Amino acid sequence: MSEPITVTHRHGERITVEAAGVELMTYVYEPDPVEFESRKPYAHPLRTPSGNTVTGYRPNDHRWHKGLQMTASHVSGQNFWGGNSYVRGAGYQALPERVGSMRHDDFERFDVATDRLSFVERLTWLENGGQPWAEEKRGLDLHSVDTEEGSWALDWSIRLTNLRPEPLRFGSPTTEGREMAGYTGLHWRGPRDFTGGEALGADGRRGAAELMGQQAPWLGFVGAHDGVDRHSTVVFAHAPENAGAIHESHWFVRAEPAPTVAASWAFFEEFELAPGDDFTYRYRVVVADGAWDHDRIERYLKIHSW
Repeated sequence: MSEPITVTHRHGERITVEAAGVELMTYVYEPDPVEFESRKPYAHPLRTPSGNTVTGYRPNDHRWHKGLQMTASHVSGQNFWGGNSYVRGAGYQALPERVGSMRHDDFERFDVATDRLSFVERLTWLENGGQPWAEEKRGLDLHSVDTEEGSWALDWSIRLTNLRPEPLRFGSPTTEGREMAGYTGLHWRGPRDFTGGEALGADGRRGAAELMGQQAPWLGFVGAHDGVDRHSTVVFAHAPENAGAIHESHWFVRAEPAPTVAASWAFFEEFELAPGDDFTYRYRVVVADGAWDHDRIERYLKIHSW
């Protein structure tokens, strides 16, 4: 049985979800002030039911990494990831004129039940000059809070529609020439103490290096916390329909120098979205106390089916 939750909404700013005295998630949709970091909503902190934080915010190596975010590093020459832009033949460049933003417009739906928060948010993707390039309908569904098992789940969906009279072209640093740097899509930055943590793959592979650029229905990341003798696990899973999405996805995962995972939708190849067309993806993020192994992750995902 799911644990009851309490939802606090500071209108125009953020939404916080609490269970058994622990703030599990804060979703911030008031834009941060620094334009170079690509102003957009994010979820931070994410915490396990026992209160351990499993996200990082504005780390000194990448100030634009903020918890869990929907991102896109290369979109027709614009950067919705934040920070420096990778340019073929020139490497990373500080090009503030390329950094776009995502504007919160409103909530199309906002439902709170005893044990579940579910909302649909409307956003507009704006290129650096303020022109609307895409409309997004974003769904967040927080559910299955189980303090006895020490876990909860967040389903995150996106439907993105091209508003331009020409195609939107999606890529990554890898499509621009940098090897194994496919970061784009739903992106998680772990806390500093998760550096050197262990990545687990659905096919039995272990380690970030083994899983980088691979395809699998889920990926887990286990980290140890500073200050307490505890581990936590974060699991990232594709919804079944993602297999038929506009473009196949690959995992971007690093344990060092920084813990990070992205469900990259344009790792090795670009794809285009025609004017007026849309694409959809849906993911599940599981936040859990303890160091879960492959079998426990598989068992959880089977019991909590889509």
